[in-house]
Amino acid sequence: MSLLDILQFPDERLRRVAEPVATFDSALSALTEQMLETMYESRGVGLAATQVNEHRRLFVADCAEDGEAPAPMIFINPVILDRQGLVDSEEGCLSIPGINGMVPRAELVRVRAHDVRGDEFEVTTGGLLSICIQHEIDHLDGRLFIDYFSSLKRQRIRKKFEKALRQQDQA
Repeated sequence: MSLLDILQFPDERLRRVAEPVATFDSALSALTEQMLETMYESRGVGLAATQVNEHRRLFVADCAEDGEAPAPMIFINPVILDRQGLVDSEEGCLSIPGINGMVPRAELVRVRAHDVRGDEFEVTTGGLLSICIQHEIDHLDGRLFIDYFSSLKRQRIRKKFEKALRQQDQA
């Protein structure tokens, strides 16, 4: 399989709200496999379809700790049913490389989704998986983790990335 291109901030396609998945077929399965391969190659723990210019409500995740066996998960049409507690999470993003920051997140989430066959499941989780689920669902809603930052910090990040794009175009 080939790796997918990950959209980079400030690409406006990252702001597009994803549409629900209606068809569970071999093409969807192939897409999720490519997304997992791309996520692993990029050393991420989650990847939303929006980030690879597929505007469907799905994401992949693997929050296994170092040294543990891979534990890939696929969430299609995810919905957060319940949030509990509050934690500040230091986050980064494959679409905004080199930028990290603190984001307020629910400590525990209960989410309902479908697997690649279309079977519904629910999971209640905390820790890194909870943070990852919230981060990736934000992507599906056209939100980025930097949206939680102050407007001044967001402006600085945008200018940095726009400058890098101009320099890349001139090279």
